[in-house]
Amino acid sequence: MDLTKKFNPNLDKIAVSMIRQFDQQVSNIPGIIKLTLGEPDFYTPEHVKQAGIAAIEANQSHYTGMAGLLDLRIAASEFLASKYGLHYSPENEILVTVGVTEAISATLLSILVPGDEVLIPAPAYPGYEPLITLAGGTLVEIDTTANDFVLTPEMLDSALTAHAGKAKAVILNYPANPTGVTYSREQIKALADVVKRHEVFVIADEVYSELNYTDEAHASIAEFAREQTILLNGLSKSHAMTGWRIGLIFAPSELTAQIIKTHQYLVTSASTQAQFAAIEALKNGQDDALPMKVEYLKRRDYIIEHMEKLGFGIIKPDGAFYIFAKIPADLIQNSFDFCVDFAKSKAVAFIPGVSFGQFGEGFVRLSYAASMEVIKTAMARLEDYVAEQRG
Repeated sequence: MDLTKKFNPNLDKIAVSMIRQFDQQVSNIPGIIKLTLGEPDFYTPEHVKQAGIAAIEANQSHYTGMAGLLDLRIAASEFLASKYGLHYSPENEILVTVGVTEAISATLLSILVPGDEVLIPAPAYPGYEPLITLAGGTLVEIDTTANDFVLTPEMLDSALTAHAGKAKAVILNYPANPTGVTYSREQIKALADVVKRHEVFVIADEVYSELNYTDEAHASIAEFAREQTILLNGLSKSHAMTGWRIGLIFAPSELTAQIIKTHQYLVTSASTQAQFAAIEALKNGQDDALPMKVEYLKRRDYIIEHMEKLGFGIIKPDGAFYIFAKIPADLIQNSFDFCVDFAKSKAVAFIPGVSFGQFGEGFVRLSYAASMEVIKTAMARLEDYVAEQRG
């Protein structure tokens, strides 16, 4: 009896992510320094932690409703209105999820059927494709490498037209992982104008919205294409709450009414104590990301200065906390091989660019959600490595 043959056959089309494979390959290297994780090195703000502790001590240990605590949905609604001028009803247009990962899962499993296609500007975060595949869909990458990783309205319209009849959704993740690219209000409105000419969903993964380094405030595509947009956000990046697992879905009521069905059977509801902490974060910690941004900018600029001197090509990121760097032509061009060789030689781990799809080959991704001390050590070791490779 071989029960492995009874699994969903779509599982044969996916595997443990290359990021995890690479991590396993280098983790046992003595003294390894990792600039790999998309996780703030800051602690959750004290006032938020105390709210979580208070919830535990008050025996807040029962299920909440499927959509999450109403007070949290009210706080999320007010946060979004205050920060981005968006208005969603706490009653029927907001869902609390187990991180943005579950928000992505619930959304994709709710809208996709076998044969559907989902378009995404590439290179892109690798967590979307396996879920699309499990639902029987196909991810279609739009190559943005020739345009400094920026999706133009022309690119989007061309792709949607070419895939008309099959395209069910467009995923926009910005500020973007892995490139750090974000969009101005004018740019995002132009993309929205294209979307509105096509009968597709927009899945807007804006979890890095509070880590925008431009002089212009983050603008959500939901402002311009509300009826088509399923907006995803959360507290992992903005409030250094990765382990609390609180995400949020904002969408018109008729869309939310469908997604909550999937959400219910995936998780029932998010952690109750974490939801109480999230209320505090959104109500009294609206600017908790600001001190982090100051430090991230120092780290970003330090890395760019040192890597550009070594010949790495870098498009200056305007958001998130990643550097996506082009490997110099005189070094190993296979990104996986480059990262393994560098890790074994100098005990520093970057993420191979190919982990983010075919259009990421030849690049490496660094996370600067690490201390400046760690970053300085990593850059010194990179300088030694490059010097040795060049003889």
